[in-house]
Amino acid sequence: MSAEAADREAVTSSRPCTPPQTIWFEFLLDEGLLEKHLQKSYPADPSPIQLINQFLEQASKPSVNEQNQVQPPTDNKRNRTLKLLALKVAAHLKWDLELLEKSLTVPVLNMLLNELLCISKVPPGVKHVDLDLCSLPPTTTMAILVYNRWAVRTTVQSSFPVKPLKPGPPQLNLMSQMQQEKELTDNILKVLKEQAGDSILVLERALQLTADLYVHTMETLDQMAEESCLANGDTESSTAGLRISMDEMHCQVCYDLGTVFFSQGSSNPPVYEKAKEHLFKTSELLSKIGAEPVHCRIDQKRLDGYCQACAVLTAPSDVNELQLTTYGRVHHCVKSSNYQGLIEIFLNDNITLSLLPHFRQSVLRDLSQKAQNGDRNLEEVCFKVCICNTIRDVLEQQMIGVRFHQLMLKPTKERIDFLLETCVRSLNLDEASEDSKRNMAAFLKNLCQSLDDPQFVFMISSHDLCTKLLKDEERKQILDQMRKRSPRAKFSAKPLTVFYDIPASPSVSIGQLEHQLILTVDPGRIRQILIELHGMTSDRQFWTVSNKWEVPTVYGGVILGIKDNLTRDLVYILMAKGLHCIMIKDFAHARQLYSTCLELVTEFSPKLRQVMLNEMLLLDISAHKAGTESAGDRPPADLVSRVRGYLEMRLPDIPLRQIITEECVAFMLNWKENEYLTLQIPAPLIQNNPFVKLGQLLAATCKELPGPKESRRAAKDLWDVVVQIFCLSNQHKRVNDGRISLIKYRESTLGIMKRSELVTFIKRLSDPLVLTILISLFVKLHNIVRDDIVNDVTAEYMSIWPTSVPNLQSVDVEAVAVTMREMVSYSLNINFNNHYWLTTQADIYFATNQFSAALHFYLQAGAICSDFFNKCVPSDVYTDMVLKRMIKCCSMLNCHTQVAILCQFLREVDYMTAFKALQEQNSHDAMDSYYDYIWDITILEYLTHIHHKRGETDKRQIAIKAIGQSELNSSNPEEVLQLAAQKRKKKFLQAMAKLYF
Repeated sequence: MSAEAADREAVTSSRPCTPPQTIWFEFLLDEGLLEKHLQKSYPADPSPIQLINQFLEQASKPSVNEQNQVQPPTDNKRNRTLKLLALKVAAHLKWDLELLEKSLTVPVLNMLLNELLCISKVPPGVKHVDLDLCSLPPTTTMAILVYNRWAVRTTVQSSFPVKPLKPGPPQLNLMSQMQQEKELTDNILKVLKEQAGDSILVLERALQLTADLYVHTMETLDQMAEESCLANGDTESSTAGLRISMDEMHCQVCYDLGTVFFSQGSSNPPVYEKAKEHLFKTSELLSKIGAEPVHCRIDQKRLDGYCQACAVLTAPSDVNELQLTTYGRVHHCVKSSNYQGLIEIFLNDNITLSLLPHFRQSVLRDLSQKAQNGDRNLEEVCFKVCICNTIRDVLEQQMIGVRFHQLMLKPTKERIDFLLETCVRSLNLDEASEDSKRNMAAFLKNLCQSLDDPQFVFMISSHDLCTKLLKDEERKQILDQMRKRSPRAKFSAKPLTVFYDIPASPSVSIGQLEHQLILTVDPGRIRQILIELHGMTSDRQFWTVSNKWEVPTVYGGVILGIKDNLTRDLVYILMAKGLHCIMIKDFAHARQLYSTCLELVTEFSPKLRQVMLNEMLLLDISAHKAGTESAGDRPPADLVSRVRGYLEMRLPDIPLRQIITEECVAFMLNWKENEYLTLQIPAPLIQNNPFVKLGQLLAATCKELPGPKESRRAAKDLWDVVVQIFCLSNQHKRVNDGRISLIKYRESTLGIMKRSELVTFIKRLSDPLVLTILISLFVKLHNIVRDDIVNDVTAEYMSIWPTSVPNLQSVDVEAVAVTMREMVSYSLNINFNNHYWLTTQADIYFATNQFSAALHFYLQAGAICSDFFNKCVPSDVYTDMVLKRMIKCCSMLNCHTQVAILCQFLREVDYMTAFKALQEQNSHDAMDSYYDYIWDITILEYLTHIHHKRGETDKRQIAIKAIGQSELNSSNPEEVLQLAAQKRKKKFLQAMAKLYF
């Protein structure tokens, strides 16, 4: 029997046991009806894509021999014909890769294109990159191009994230089939990625072809099958088929090359230039080809997106390129700080509407972020961009953002001018729609109603645009509303003289004088106004005119006890205004007011004289504190003497304010008057005044710090005082049956002061040593009451405190933690360059699982000690404990490569933690871009092993490159190795600082 007869027998013998669908395929096969089916498809018939799937599925089914062993598909006439039918369907679709990729799986499309290469007589066993495309027949060249285009497109597509399918009910057979298909797809993708470089070279050489090409049709495929005996496809039919013009072929190849280069740009930025060259060439060729290309299928919107991205990611090569996309021009203006050009683009876009609103908003957000980071010159630019965006929203009837309303809270003439200019340039009254005019009119009307300054209301309402858009009645209504809100506003250039000729009534005169009394801070003017007021009426208490005038309660009885009404009002108002001036740090006016008041009360009240002397002392302390925040000058001896005099004062019946005592004690501590506080201050004062006692204990502790531990008696006393303040007392209640039930915990009354008073006093301190002692005290107490050694907070001078608390259960744990956090935060506001405080703050964040904030402060502490890591960070700052905490922070943030690098910083490298971190594949850091910071050869060798095991060739090469650096050679002298490690430490820590600061 002949081979042809055997093939026919194999087909006919299989029909009784095959499903009806397979019989229908064989009917098409035998009767030659495929072309008719494709030209006249019925609703019940399969689509062309389904035909390809089913033809290749039938042709690739494994066969079973007589021993029931599965064997590869046999190469008989039936299978060859099914493959030919699949190629014919693809030819009917004009080899549209866009359609084929969407509908066929990678394995099926791989089989189809391999069959195309086979039938096109591409030399087997020879790499495509080694073939001379110019010498091959056109259909053979086209087949090679179709295959390599698909190869690079599939490589690019596989790099995109894919949303996983929602799993349905488990089906074992289906899951097994899906797993096999996934493995097959992964294997094909792996091969394609390895050959991606060759495919790109083939496509780049295709751009050098100058002749038209031909792609197979159903007729040429039949001829190729019949003439398969001829070698290398050199047949008459190899120059036949569907003609593809050179421009169309170049256009499609340029697009595919552009997309693959763009996908490679993330790891190799210079490649973006190649992507831009090919994608811009695609745009040119696409406009040249026309609206109905034969073979070229390119998504115009996607191409525009690629071109816009390339314009942003690369520098413009010429002026013409900037005109291609508005987005590219916007980004170029931002990069080159050409903000005037940016505003012009936005103004023009208000008419063309080519930029998306959310893109314009993102530009404004970026500029606002730069302005907040210190670039104050951008504030006006942000305002103008915001105005442009707002007018765009108005014209499109969108909601106006909050940012615009915030900017218009304090308008200026220049800003109103720009707003009106933007409105005029954005609305062409001759061409604008009625809706746009109506929207603009409503916006201008609402804007006038929201402004308080009549000058700006007149600027807008009298503008040409407003007069054209608003009716006279609407403009008149705006002015009437403005008059009602601002009765004193002047609506004409000249005042109405008739109004001023009307004599003022007594009530009007009193009101005007009271208004002047509220506003003035001149003591002489205050006295004069009060004399006039008391001359006009004798039954009024003018110290009640303003509810903002307040004097301390302890002084109220003494001042209001003055019998003379005029003197009482004058003393009360002078003191109230003086206190207000101190609050707003207007110390010059406060001193004038207090001096006048002191001069006044000296004549009749020794008690009030001493009160004013005390208040003037507080004024001088506050003024010196405010003046030395930048200068740091020591206080004059006279001020120190006055503070001592106040603390030692023993005058009976003098009302004293607690704040003055606090400020005096804090003043002595801040200026290191420890000798006076510990040795010279009277003992009764220490016993009677809690703030003096606390100051004496702090001063004594500061003095004892250099001494041996056993001599630090003052530290133990200070500890006991603070612990007692933070103890709780139980309040009990006896119920009806005689039993005692616990109601709640209350703050203990045994402490020398309340917790709130202690915190307020601490916030008056500024001496670094005193603050450090207090921080270490609260940190130590916090660690003891928390009893969590893993999350212990560290601080300086921890060893001077006791290691236990006798009645631990009575300490308010939460109050201690809150006070400690407040202490550290306040201290850092005083001096942000204290690395001990920064480390303590980092430990606090670490203990509360705020790992990103903890890393920020750990890095800040190291940067301050090392001139931003240009020098070595001292070992007492980055101890092993600190480094391990930084490692844990990175691990909890899923920054596993950073974990591995930090493991090198330890005195003994923690290989176990480093290796475990590198095994993690879900890392949120820059991964392989950090490999240059690794100097430990063992870790680098482990990286190469891991990447080789995972098949990650690119990352493995990066690790190998890092190992190959000559300065890491283990044969180098120890000094060279240490220098290499130090250089990498510096660069890594600086990179981390830029990431977390």
